[in-house]
Amino acid sequence: MGYISDTPSIPHTILRGRTYYFQLRVPKQHQQIYGQVVRARLSECGEEAANLASHLSHLLKETWQSNSKVKVSINQVLQSLQPVNATFSIVANEYIIIKRIDPKSCTIAVKGLLTVAGDRDVQSYTRDDARALLAFFKFKGNKTATIRRRFNTICAIFNYAYQELEVEKRNPFSKMIIVGEGSDAVKRGTFTTEQLIDGYQEAFASSSNVQLLFPILGETGCRLAEIVGLRLEDIDLDKRILHIHPNNKRRLKTTGSERSLPVNETAYLALTKALDYSNEEWLFPRYIKEDGCYAVHASNALAKWTKRRWGMTAHSLRHTFRDRLRAAEVPLEAIDQLGGWSSISTIGSSYGQGYPLEHLRRYIEMISID
Repeated sequence: MGYISDTPSIPHTILRGRTYYFQLRVPKQHQQIYGQVVRARLSECGEEAANLASHLSHLLKETWQSNSKVKVSINQVLQSLQPVNATFSIVANEYIIIKRIDPKSCTIAVKGLLTVAGDRDVQSYTRDDARALLAFFKFKGNKTATIRRRFNTICAIFNYAYQELEVEKRNPFSKMIIVGEGSDAVKRGTFTTEQLIDGYQEAFASSSNVQLLFPILGETGCRLAEIVGLRLEDIDLDKRILHIHPNNKRRLKTTGSERSLPVNETAYLALTKALDYSNEEWLFPRYIKEDGCYAVHASNALAKWTKRRWGMTAHSLRHTFRDRLRAAEVPLEAIDQLGGWSSISTIGSSYGQGYPLEHLRRYIEMISID
């Protein structure tokens, strides 16, 4: 077995004009499949041609030595070896789809990078682009925790890109130092029992179904999107159980967010009243659009009331719910299960089926505000 080459520095090639061609004699026992010589156009670039020729010759020799009767497709091999020019926007969209991430959670971070650095090949971004992005978020007035979340999003997209493209390069967005990180954090407030009672009474007296979210969230500890995106089929009022499942309009934050939880009398009455505003499929149809669940709009509408009255948002209800369970000395694993929080207390906390509903119902009743 030999080779023909007008350029000894690149084995198994010939040069015609400015273009390198692959050329390799075929052993007699394989000539019936391949013919006497394998030929293929490579490249005008000597370095690229050398890499392609080396890969092709190695692959063919290995195939022939194994006496395989399956013919190697030279065109497909060469096509697979061509460098992929993947722009950031293309990779980001692919990452969101494959990882099944809510696009809304990535939009601001992705748009931020496109604004300061443009849409380029993912391999071309540098640490200077990361610094520009950091400056952009600071200029926008984002808190350091928010900036960190958005950098984590960008970093994850580039990790995915480099892994899929087999790029040996340090992620320029990783381990970014954010000066003063955490020092601007403001502890989220919680509602007092009196404030909850006052809010529940006003919600039930109101003709707004948005205000009904207040007692539902307060007595279930759910995230606002989990309630706004509820299907009617996930509400079992006979057994007084809510089933929090992902659906085609609303994903869940984590896999542990999928759960079933009992509802007490207050939450039951609020859900019953909310059904007067529902359609045949959704509990809050006004926030269900063709492209998803607009929980942010519901959050903003509810916040106009809660901020004016108590200076807090609806998410403070979730913090309050956890504090109430903690004050009642409910086991930590049960608290995490009720709220769909990630449980990191022990390795064994993820084993088994968790607390049965009758036990969870007892804990809910312990903190009920009726």
